[in-house]
Amino acid sequence: MGRMKPFRFGIVAGYSPDLTTWTRQARRVEELGFDTLLVTDPVAGSDPFVLLGAAAAVTERIRLGSFVLADPFRDHRSLDWQAQTLHKQTGGRFELGIGVGRPGAEGLATELGREFAPVGERISRLAETISYVKRTIDRPRLLLGASGPKMLALAAREADIVTFSWRANTTETEARSIVDRFRSLAGSRIGEIELGLNLFAVGDAPDPQVARFAGADVPELLASGAMTVLPADPGRAGETLARWRERLGISYVTINSGYAEPFAGIMAAVRGASDLAGG
Repeated sequence: MGRMKPFRFGIVAGYSPDLTTWTRQARRVEELGFDTLLVTDPVAGSDPFVLLGAAAAVTERIRLGSFVLADPFRDHRSLDWQAQTLHKQTGGRFELGIGVGRPGAEGLATELGREFAPVGERISRLAETISYVKRTIDRPRLLLGASGPKMLALAAREADIVTFSWRANTTETEARSIVDRFRSLAGSRIGEIELGLNLFAVGDAPDPQVARFAGADVPELLASGAMTVLPADPGRAGETLARWRERLGISYVTINSGYAEPFAGIMAAVRGASDLAGG
């Protein structure tokens, strides 16, 4: 599999009632030691670029990113201008995550006066946007979420970072098949690509929001060995993450901001174990 990449840990934030609350959250995520603070698109109805700029202004070290921008919402030239502005104004701390838009996003696209085409057309348009963004050598790192065959292939060709967007109940065995297919598609590029996943929860407490989204609640997912939930015990969770990195090459792990505090404990355990092992 080659040399393992160092772990990175990130928080995905999708709620901002006001800038005071938002910037307080950004500072807290940095204080906890996370590597990235990522925003959804939109952030509870707000423009993610505005909030990323505000987060950048009150932080110093943490990298900032989108998770992920809906390509249909923006003209590719405007998107590139905004992304380049954040990249340069933050000293390279911005990472550009971009995708085709989640199901149900057509409502906001319509409000913005944008077309929300069938998924195949959106993937083709996304490829054109990526080509435009990558025409510049000095650019943000590019993150793509990968699920179906076309997005896996696009990510294998173009992404600097890939987040596997598999089903909520995906087991380690099933994940290995997906990762192996991605490795085959990436070929010689695989060593350049950071592999990641987004967790749904930590622990075994029921979470109605997860249950609505995933079709199964947290205790069921944890009991089934799903790769979207970690146990609450930092030691056990750290062992799980170390196994995923060793077997699958997954080194970048993110989670919803509601789990930031318990996930920080897991992150500390993983880093402590890594220090003891010499890396």
